[in-house]
Amino acid sequence: TLLCSGMQPSKDKNTEKAEPFYGLSVPKKKTSSEIINEARSVLRTLRTRRPFTPAEDQRKLFGSGSSRSPQNRPPSVFSLHASSFDLAESRPVSGVRLSPLDHKPVLVSFAKDEDFSISFPKPPVDAAEVRKLSSARARFFRRTSQGNFLSAKMIPPDQSEEKLECEEPAMTSNLCRSNNNCLAEGRSHTPFNDDSRQLICNEHFGGSEMEDSLKATTEKMLFQQSGESDQMKKPGISLSQPRRIDWKRTVTGSEDETRINESEEEEIFWHIKVLPILHELEKVEDNIENLCLACTELYQALNEGNMLGKRFKRRSVLLKILYKLVDIDSDPLCLQLAKIILAMKVDGKNLLSVCKLAFKICRNEKNDSIIQKGRLLDCLLDVLRTEDLQKNSEALLYCMGAIKCMSGNAVLLNEMVTKGAVEMFLQVMKQINNVKENDTYFSNLGHLLVQVTATLRNVAEVAPARCQLSCSGAVSELCVALEQRLSDKDVCSYIVRIFSKLSSYNDFCAALAACSRCYILFLSLLNKHQKQQDLVIRIIFILGNLTEKNNQAREQFFKERGSVNTLISLFQTYHELDLNAQKLYPERGREKKKHPKHPSEAEDVLIKLIRVLANLSIHPSVGEALAAAHRIVELLITVLEYKSVDDCEELVINAATTINNLSYYKMKTSAVQDKKLHIAEMLLKLLMSNNMDGVVEAVRVFGNLSQHREICDFIMQKKIYKFMIALLDAKNQDVCFSACGVLLNLTVDKNKRALLMEEGGIGKLVDCLQDFGPADWQLACLICKTLWNYSEDITSAASCFGEDTNTLLVLLTSLLDEELAMDHSLDTDLRDYHKLYWEREFKPVAEKLLDRIQRHHSCLPAVTITPF
Repeated sequence: TLLCSGMQPSKDKNTEKAEPFYGLSVPKKKTSSEIINEARSVLRTLRTRRPFTPAEDQRKLFGSGSSRSPQNRPPSVFSLHASSFDLAESRPVSGVRLSPLDHKPVLVSFAKDEDFSISFPKPPVDAAEVRKLSSARARFFRRTSQGNFLSAKMIPPDQSEEKLECEEPAMTSNLCRSNNNCLAEGRSHTPFNDDSRQLICNEHFGGSEMEDSLKATTEKMLFQQSGESDQMKKPGISLSQPRRIDWKRTVTGSEDETRINESEEEEIFWHIKVLPILHELEKVEDNIENLCLACTELYQALNEGNMLGKRFKRRSVLLKILYKLVDIDSDPLCLQLAKIILAMKVDGKNLLSVCKLAFKICRNEKNDSIIQKGRLLDCLLDVLRTEDLQKNSEALLYCMGAIKCMSGNAVLLNEMVTKGAVEMFLQVMKQINNVKENDTYFSNLGHLLVQVTATLRNVAEVAPARCQLSCSGAVSELCVALEQRLSDKDVCSYIVRIFSKLSSYNDFCAALAACSRCYILFLSLLNKHQKQQDLVIRIIFILGNLTEKNNQAREQFFKERGSVNTLISLFQTYHELDLNAQKLYPERGREKKKHPKHPSEAEDVLIKLIRVLANLSIHPSVGEALAAAHRIVELLITVLEYKSVDDCEELVINAATTINNLSYYKMKTSAVQDKKLHIAEMLLKLLMSNNMDGVVEAVRVFGNLSQHREICDFIMQKKIYKFMIALLDAKNQDVCFSACGVLLNLTVDKNKRALLMEEGGIGKLVDCLQDFGPADWQLACLICKTLWNYSEDITSAASCFGEDTNTLLVLLTSLLDEELAMDHSLDTDLRDYHKLYWEREFKPVAEKLLDRIQRHHSCLPAVTITPF
């Protein structure tokens, strides 16, 4: 007698080893090494859908589900004006430190500065003149307080260039600008008293005198530069299109000479290229399109003249003009302004304000198209790469928040991955991880870490980024961040979402499984946030992925202290939540049957939790321990008791599969063995359902449990065997294999063998052998074993097999012919795979069965062998 599947026939049936029945259809193509060790699976891992995360309806620094209260987090909405910027910070830093004066300053020649060199005349001594100039100074203050640095009303059309030049102290020692803007700028760069400075400039220059001096000086600068004048006189050289200036390469000689020549070249470029654009910005304040165009030209001009960054001496004038334009409510314009301001390498308050400006622009999804064209991403990535983390943590927060908003757009997302953003994000995370909890910056950097991890979660959607994250040590840094921020639900949620997404891919899953501390971290999170469904379900999903294919991961997780107790506690918590919901809202259950939809939150946790148990049970020692855990088995049975397959198909089927896996282990301490009759009763409900997947799973469990006499008696008592025979007509390999396994176990008992003939089982088995034999040699072997058991006391082939005798003889003879049995259209590996099962499993049993039938067949007809 053959008991269960996978056994070879033997003369001494007492030596047969009972093995559980379970299996799948012939798998797809295997490698040679897999073919040698492959056998139909007895135990099964489970797969499930990844938890669904709805997209945020708005772009914010912190999502609607953030654990941070509005009072304890930086705002996503704020007002931003020109006054938000610090004008003093915009001033270029002098290279000369001036000593403080111990007396009221008088006009003297002051030391040459690295950036500025101006000589002021002596102050006037006439009191009337002083009063006159003081009145002019008051008018100047009224004018500049309006923020108009380049007003056309103050500058005649033919003198606009010269007038604007006065906004910054010149590098030539004899040139002094006399317009009011120049005085305002001079006030911010010299240590002298404002009144004294006002007196100086107005005494020595009247309107026409200043213009003549300015024009003469400008001409001298334009046409008498050392090394430049000859080139400019040559035909074809236009002053309106100067070459790109490189201050570091074009000048030779002493340091002082270099500074002077650089300064002269900068003066020329400023007058020719930059000032006309600044005039344009003043003229077209009400035309957004022209302002944007002018800003684009300004950026190009500054880039061409190497005037981006902090070295540019007129940087303060330029920035003040740009800050003023921030008050114009236009996202396209603000994008252009942000790009230029960031390129000028501002810091402190101004860096924070411009990063806020960038975030404000990126918050609006409608701006994605202009952001793509405006290349704002490059500027933000540069800030992320160069700025000090602790000094500018708030600015980096809004910078990273803007990048996070961009990552919601597929085009921008791919662009940032292409530009190496993943590595930058990981570097920022590493720096944050180096700040310890007792550090004053720790809390604020947590806000920044939320932005980084949220962006990484979006980046994980892109295939090249997944590869980088798998190979760049990201797992280690993410685990460090998780360990340090266990109390920060926002950070934990985003890191867990990253793992949830990436653990679905083999490479990252292997890297995560190899990080031994991840298991204790996940357990800590589960214990700390047990009722936080969105966090719990993702951690359980990750553990399900880790334990699906990795036997070492199964063992490592199981060996972590309290791992099984944590799973049991979660099972009880969400089982009770599901029960309470079912009692409070019974109409939801009825509605669900009419209109199937996604599982409830509690059901989804249970589905993924049971999957972890099923996957863990694959490991021999872990499986034995779980099979002996009475509380786990009780909870699985409870699911079958209170849930129908119509209520939640995946939950019920997962519970049945896990019970099947645990039923494989035949120890005396097995809780499954203790409760096998109760389990059989619960499975009967599933067996009688209209859900074919549920039916197949129930049959599989009966395949294992039917090795026990009590279960066989239960099957006969409840007429379940009739259902098994009927399933042979299902024309499905899996269904036939499962049903045949139960019938095989039933035929061990001599008193139950007659049922095959009564229900037409012999003919159905022969049909299955003919339909599936050449494609599934394991199923063919199982059918032959069942017929072998059935025919143990055979006296006549005709009386034993009835009218199917001749068909069975012809079929077995054909299947035992290797040339006819092997499908030569298959490739080499798959053909070898079929041949292995044919030789090792099917052939020995089929030969003995054929011999028995032939010996008890008195009138053997001529056999015609036909190919399959």
